[in-house]
Amino acid sequence: MPKASLISIAAYAPPKILTNFDLEKMVETNDEWIVKRTGISQRRIAQGEDTSELGTKAAKIALERANLAAKDVDAVICATISPDHFCMPSTACKIAKNLGINTITAFDISAACTGFIYLLELAKSLIESGNKKNVLIIGAEKLSKIVDWTDRTTCILFGDGAGAAVVSANEENEIIDVHTAADGNYANLLITPGGEEKFIKMSGNEVFKIAVQTLTKDVVDILEKNQISSDKIDLFIPHQANLRIIEAVKQRLNFTNEQCVVTVGKYGNTSSASIPMAMNDAYEAGKLKKGDLLLLDAFGGGFTWGSALLKFGGETANNF
Repeated sequence: MPKASLISIAAYAPPKILTNFDLEKMVETNDEWIVKRTGISQRRIAQGEDTSELGTKAAKIALERANLAAKDVDAVICATISPDHFCMPSTACKIAKNLGINTITAFDISAACTGFIYLLELAKSLIESGNKKNVLIIGAEKLSKIVDWTDRTTCILFGDGAGAAVVSANEENEIIDVHTAADGNYANLLITPGGEEKFIKMSGNEVFKIAVQTLTKDVVDILEKNQISSDKIDLFIPHQANLRIIEAVKQRLNFTNEQCVVTVGKYGNTSSASIPMAMNDAYEAGKLKKGDLLLLDAFGGGFTWGSALLKFGGETANNF
């Protein structure tokens, strides 16, 4: 059976920066309050770019870093909760078109902030089944279009961006294990109702408590299943939703500051794009190297959650 390896990582962040001080002029809030409760200082906002365009820009870099041409890709899968269109065409179809590949598998998934973990599981399965050789996975979000900019409890949290990766058949540096799960009983705690209520609604305190408990258990489970201790992890890359959640999980699992990748301060919560964007930051900073053992985890609306253990199969970055 062929093995699946993540052989490249890339990201794209829109150039416009919206700081907490900018938000002070829009809603009743202030920088100190936002930083204390979330760890977020700024976020990126897409202007004149659709979700598919953000994803395309990240995808092109991911292909270049994988030393692949677009024609080498067998499937394009995009995770998003802010697609270009209400139900069709899929964002993945538009990304594939932008890349000039028009006769391959292309579809979207909706798993909120856990989207990238779900993508890894799908790509791993497609590769290991022998059906595909190179799968392009993309987490892309333009959350600014589904955020109520008059709601100070949610508008401070979210940003726009995209992350992309190539998963290929490769005997070295495999994706070791992926866990995904969901529980729809908590759907109303984090929801985009639809219709006239098209904006994100969240019960913050309840989500926080369940997220910390669930993420901690899921990480413990995947480490125990694979008989790996936390000190063997080179980089712990969690979903970047809230610094308090990241710190709580990190402390319960005894990860050091050096192991933990944190980018929430400069990007905010970019949902399905958050983990690949954080991974890309570590890669471009020279902290993520070929063969490094990574632990990813995420929790999002649905509720959905998941974790992944993998060795990075991409070439170590040159200085950017």
